[in-house]
Amino acid sequence: MQCTQHYNNNQKEKQMFTLRNISTGSNVPAEGDQFKQLIALSQGGKYQRAAEEGRLFSVANQAAVAVTANLATTWTGLGVCNPAGSGKNFIMHEFGWSTDVVNPAEGVVGLMTADDTGMVAALTARCCFYGAGTSVAYCDDGATIGTPVLERVCGSTMEGAISTQVQVGPAIIDLKGSIILPPDRSVLTYHSIGGTASLIFHFVWEEVPE
Repeated sequence: MQCTQHYNNNQKEKQMFTLRNISTGSNVPAEGDQFKQLIALSQGGKYQRAAEEGRLFSVANQAAVAVTANLATTWTGLGVCNPAGSGKNFIMHEFGWSTDVVNPAEGVVGLMTADDTGMVAALTARCCFYGAGTSVAYCDDGATIGTPVLERVCGSTMEGAISTQVQVGPAIIDLKGSIILPPDRSVLTYHSIGGTASLIFHFVWEEVPE
């Protein structure tokens, strides 16, 4: 009787360590270590699954862009807007920038949020699995926006020629999904001083149903 109970317990433990194959729907065996922790082999990057399913998107300025100062509502830079009625939430994964030509001024680079006022699809979001999906985002590089709020300080730019001054960049900020845009919200670049066209920005985000 004890042997039967021990066998049944072992069978239950084995049943707990099973996974589902996403391609076939069948169960596949999994293994745990001596601490009953799942042994997993990482394959691909952390956004690979989102990219494969066509829900990961990116956008970048196609040339250096001028930036407005502080929380100006006559704004220029790069922004991603989740328009009202989209039916999606945007999970922001990455933000980056680099200096393209002489910086006209030193200053802080950051991210601010606003509603979807004034935002249009001036730039095209690209699916990270090319051809696998279409974004609902409005990506813009200049608009008269709603009142913005500074959310993140991400780095700084230095004044002077890029051949003689130390510049911060390329700067890649891992947002870790810590900014989520519901419909009617936007995330936009921020600069504390502003200046003529010298910076190129990018965003990476995931679009999921509300």
